[in-house]
Amino acid sequence: MGHLFEEIDSQPSPIGEISLRRRRIPALGDRDIYEVKLGDEFLMSSMFVDAEEALSDLGLARLTTGSDSASLDIVVGGLGLGYTAVAALKDERVREMLVVDYLEPVIRWHKEEKVPLGRTLNRDGRCRYVQGSFFEMALTPEDGFDPDTPGRQFDAILLDIDHSPSDYLNDANARFYTTEKLAAMAQQLKPGGVFALWSNELPDTAFIETLESVFDEVRAEVVRFYNPIQNNEASNSVYTALRPVN
Repeated sequence: MGHLFEEIDSQPSPIGEISLRRRRIPALGDRDIYEVKLGDEFLMSSMFVDAEEALSDLGLARLTTGSDSASLDIVVGGLGLGYTAVAALKDERVREMLVVDYLEPVIRWHKEEKVPLGRTLNRDGRCRYVQGSFFEMALTPEDGFDPDTPGRQFDAILLDIDHSPSDYLNDANARFYTTEKLAAMAQQLKPGGVFALWSNELPDTAFIETLESVFDEVRAEVVRFYNPIQNNEASNSVYTALRPVN
C-alpha cells in the first residue's frame, strides 16, 4: 500500500503479538487512522471513538460532585488509543486519573507519543500510567489500583478492555463478570462512586441483573455512530452503576 499504510511498531506480549499501525483510506479523506491489533484481531481504531469517549462522559456524568472543585480521583482500565482517558480529563472535576494497562508496549506508545493523544496525556499532570493487570488489581482491594497507596478508593472506575461482558480479550477475564468479583472491585469505589463499562454489543439483560446484585441505579445506554466503511449506523453500549451509599 506504500505511503497509505505503515506498521509503526510490533511487539510480543503475554497474550500475543501486539501491533500499532497507521493507514489512510482515500475515500475517507486526508487523515491518518491509527489501529491496534492483537495477532489478527483488531482491538481499537481511531475511526470509531464515539463510544470510548461516551464511556467517560456517561460515567462521570453520574457523579454529583460539584463542578467548582477538582476533587475526583478515577481509574481508567484499558488505555487503547487514549480516547477514554482524554475524554475523562476534559472534566474539570478530575483531580487524578490512573490509567491501568496490562501491555507495556501500549503505555510506551503513549509515552513516546507514537499515537496522536500521547502528547495530550503526557502534558496533563493529572494523568498517571500504571502497568499491570486491571483484573488482578480489581480483585485485590487490599492492594488495589494505586501501587503508591494500597487500598485507595476512587470516585469512578471506567473499564474498556474486553469486547463485552461475554466476549473476552483473554478467557481468564471471564471470572470478573460475576457478583462476587464485581463486589470485590466495588470495594475500591467510594460510596456513591460509579463503575462504567464499555461493550461492543447491545445491552445484556443477564449482565444488567448481575450488576444490580452489587450496585444501585444500573443503566445501560446504547451509543450509536456512523460506520463509514459499511456506510451504516453502528452501535455499542455503556453500562453505568453506582456503589451503594449505605
